[in-house]
Amino acid sequence: MFGFGDKTNSLTMNEPVPESLLDTGAQGVISRPLDRVDGPLKVSGTATYAAEYAVPGLVHGVLVGAKIGHGKVLAIDVEAAKRVPGVIDVVVDFDTFIRNAQQGGEEGAPTQGVKQVDYFGQIVAIVLADTYEAAREAALSLPVEYEYKAGTYDFEAHKDEAETPPRGLIPPHYSQGDPDTTYDAAPVKLDVTYVTPSQNSAAMEPHASIAMWEDDALTLYGAYQMPTSDASQLAKSLGVSVSKVRIISRYIGGGFGSKLGIAPESVAAAVAAKQLGRPVKAVMMRQQVFEATPRRSNTEQRIRLGCDADGRIVSFVHDSLVANLPGESFFEPVGIGSHSLYCGENRRINHDMVRLNLGLTGSMRAPGEAVGMVGVECAIDELAEQMGMDPIELRRINDPLKDPEKDVPFSSRMLTRALDEGARRFGWNQRNATPGSRREGEWLVGIGVAAATRNNQLQKSSAKIELKPDGTAVVSSAMTDIGTGSYTIMAQIAAEVLGLPVERIVMKLGDTNDPPAAGSGGSWGAASAGSAVYLAAEALREQLAKAMEVDPGDLTLKDGEAIGGNRRRSIAELVGDGMEATGEIVPGKQEKQFTQASYGAHFAEVGVNVVTGEVRVRRMLGVFAAGRVLNAKTARSQCLGGMTFGIGCALTEDLIHDPRNGKLVNRDLAEYHVPVNADVPQLEVHFLDERDIHANPIHAKGIGELGISGAAPAVVNAIYNACGVRVRNLPVTCDKLLAGLPAL
Repeated sequence: MFGFGDKTNSLTMNEPVPESLLDTGAQGVISRPLDRVDGPLKVSGTATYAAEYAVPGLVHGVLVGAKIGHGKVLAIDVEAAKRVPGVIDVVVDFDTFIRNAQQGGEEGAPTQGVKQVDYFGQIVAIVLADTYEAAREAALSLPVEYEYKAGTYDFEAHKDEAETPPRGLIPPHYSQGDPDTTYDAAPVKLDVTYVTPSQNSAAMEPHASIAMWEDDALTLYGAYQMPTSDASQLAKSLGVSVSKVRIISRYIGGGFGSKLGIAPESVAAAVAAKQLGRPVKAVMMRQQVFEATPRRSNTEQRIRLGCDADGRIVSFVHDSLVANLPGESFFEPVGIGSHSLYCGENRRINHDMVRLNLGLTGSMRAPGEAVGMVGVECAIDELAEQMGMDPIELRRINDPLKDPEKDVPFSSRMLTRALDEGARRFGWNQRNATPGSRREGEWLVGIGVAAATRNNQLQKSSAKIELKPDGTAVVSSAMTDIGTGSYTIMAQIAAEVLGLPVERIVMKLGDTNDPPAAGSGGSWGAASAGSAVYLAAEALREQLAKAMEVDPGDLTLKDGEAIGGNRRRSIAELVGDGMEATGEIVPGKQEKQFTQASYGAHFAEVGVNVVTGEVRVRRMLGVFAAGRVLNAKTARSQCLGGMTFGIGCALTEDLIHDPRNGKLVNRDLAEYHVPVNADVPQLEVHFLDERDIHANPIHAKGIGELGISGAAPAVVNAIYNACGVRVRNLPVTCDKLLAGLPAL
């Protein structure tokens, strides 16, 4: 297992890891609902976010967005901006400013200049001033001359021009067997189309960067989820070596995917700081966050299900239309959950793309499953009603024993158990299958269910632990905490393996000067970086056993003491001048030999007002299986957030562009309606006890995006059960229900 020198513990997941030190540790802190170790800093206002670093000589920068949807920038009147008192300069760099954030990783960051405008709000300049107020005044009034071109803004009008997106990590088209013939021959058939609108991540913290150069090296304080890959993207955009770029991202006020890749403010700040010779801070205004950071694509999904008389699916077709800018390769992987969620030897899962000048689309929390399962899980509900079958029973019948496409086993799978447990806890047996049958005054009440799945991923990550002479441990990694609890769970992992109280673990995250990590995204953060911490701690445990002159299997570490060979010594005494080790986890054959995913079930009860068409979610329950739960409190919080996302997807969120010019109509939190406290009832979350020995050495799987997957369709299905109106065009708003509601 050890490699790269005697202080690095590297593991490639080619084999299962049936035994974990987290099961045999004596400290007893793993999985417990411990408070966040960074909590006191956040509630006291002393956790430093990207825009809050005190940097001498700082210049304020305000970005300028294009006022056309498609065309060219002909001229920018820099001198007009300089006439505003306090304005220093306007930086325009058509060769370097990137079009927008890109979704990180292998696809890299685009480096096209912004002289070509492809969407309304695209960043074309940055105004620099001694004060934010001066920079903002000049930026809002900056004269820019454009050449207008005809743009493509209307999804409906251009659907016939859809094309197959480039093949990336996810194939856009997949077919198996003969789905069309078997569908036509099936005794029971369903053919429905579901539509979901564009959405925005709307994180609480705006995108922000502070850039400073020392000679030819850049340090950037940024609000970024994946600093290691972000540094590579930023270096590529600036045309410098990645060794010359350092990103620091210690605290992030939410990201949900919008901060996976670099955004325009980071490049603009870096270019301006280099040109001016002073540090530059650029913070997006809320409207710019909506206009110039990635949105979730709108989708049109046609689902065709053919099944036999017993309800077993024989043909599964999920064809989707999505959107993105011309030239971009990312597509919303709408059908990603459809590949292995249900049975069906004959299947087709296709994605085609409509090219629009409406802003970049990219990853938003649970890309694919969050909206793709709206279509699939609502279609399953419709199929169950058509067959006169309980929706849970239909899902149980079609719960496959092995991956229906790859013909490999699942690493672990508790879908049916989650459905059954949720049904018991929620009182599913009280459901009346006849829509509109339960009435309480003006309110029609119904309940609905939907399955949840989210693919599990392991990404190469590393972490270092230093045991200090005072008996404390310093854990460092370029991993980030976007509010999910990374600081806490990694401290718990280190504490459990090393036998130290959590208070004696010092966490350092979010700095590319520390060991590289995949960062927070795709629900891989805890399992990937957490496994690296585990491996580093395991290596230190070996060193401590050697110092005690005992076999590692005979060593007990607890409360800062080592016990073995009938002796007890403090860990501080054993480390001498200090010990350190690095852990590294690498994906391996296990991800090909087993299909890995997390599973769950959502249950919702809603009331629909027969007078106004108003929908109120009255209660909601989720049951989830995601391997080992590392911290019961932070895990529950993740699921609560995901379920709240689902309520928004079902009822309120709708990013609206003007089809005449591509301008975003609702570009702030007053007009883009996310669920607020009054919209969200008391949510109930339960976890099934599970370990996945094929996933990683800590046996944990992703949970951050599982909570949203399937949440929206549970609400939509409950609405139909309540009032008998089936809305297939989300969000479900009053106007879409009123015509079909019964009289008072």
